[in-house]
Amino acid sequence: MTLRLTNTAKTYPDGTRALLPTGLTVDTGEVVSLLGPSGCGKTTLLRIIAGLETPDAGGEIWFDEDNVTALPVERRNVGMVFQSYALFPNMSVRANIGYGLKMQRLPKPEIDARVHEVLDMCQLGDFSHRDIAALSGGQRQRVALARAIAPRPRVLLLDEPLSALDAALRETLRDELAILLRKFEITAIFVTHDQDEAMAIADRVAVMSQGRVAQSGTPEELYRNPQSAFVAGFVGNAMQLKGQIDGSALMLPGGVLPLQQDGTGQDVFVRAEDVLVDPTGPLSGQVESVTFLGTHYRVSIRGIMTDVLTSIFPGQNAPKPGDTVQISIKPEALMLLQQTGSAE
Repeated sequence: MTLRLTNTAKTYPDGTRALLPTGLTVDTGEVVSLLGPSGCGKTTLLRIIAGLETPDAGGEIWFDEDNVTALPVERRNVGMVFQSYALFPNMSVRANIGYGLKMQRLPKPEIDARVHEVLDMCQLGDFSHRDIAALSGGQRQRVALARAIAPRPRVLLLDEPLSALDAALRETLRDELAILLRKFEITAIFVTHDQDEAMAIADRVAVMSQGRVAQSGTPEELYRNPQSAFVAGFVGNAMQLKGQIDGSALMLPGGVLPLQQDGTGQDVFVRAEDVLVDPTGPLSGQVESVTFLGTHYRVSIRGIMTDVLTSIFPGQNAPKPGDTVQISIKPEALMLLQQTGSAE
């Protein structure tokens, strides 16, 4: 199913504008993540799609050729997975998954077949008769997903379903969830404030800020070609190089960086992996801290700007706090962005 939102906004009775007029299209079988900080409007948008909130006059929600704007949630045929999972503690895994099918009054053989199918796909067959209380957090997350999928919804909505898990389990289930969503080939919206989750799970990411979509695209497009300072900083944590721009040169406390074009009126950003410790580099700074993170060292350097990070990989000689180092940054790695720029 293709999901399409046109001119969709939400204003509450007290005048709070939770969502500015927004357009969004999600193709059949596509997984789109709504990514942004708390209060940006992503959960409001999800609730409007579900039918839990009513959009402002003029906004429309389409499921294929069906305008569902006025339909209540129970008639939209959407599957939902929440942060709390909302499972029935007095039912077994099998009973939880089959509950929605019983509400649809399907024949028992069809219910059994669908439950067996999703148990197998979610690797829950060995747990089908267990009580929910006997499951781990990761197993409960899979049960919640299986229950939402079993009725074969037109669209699947997931509202931060991994946020209640510890970091190690969240990373494992993040990859598992991405595989499952593609197995089911279902149109899905995934809400998160975690950029790693969004980039690992989604085919396309819509970055939201202050009630609007700031930019949407594939994870790689957003990372490599952000169209605003907000997107550059939120996706990949790009750093702003604060200095004076003189035409096609950036004047920094620790030296001068050439720009590939006239940067007047713009801000300059760079990512940590493009900041290189280089004995022949044109910039000079002092190492403030060195943090070992397993796969790499994170090095904080002062003098080039207020604070700049770079990455040193094992096998290379990491500098020590207090060392003076030379830095090079390739001109093509510098991103020139307008502070107020945005694109949908």
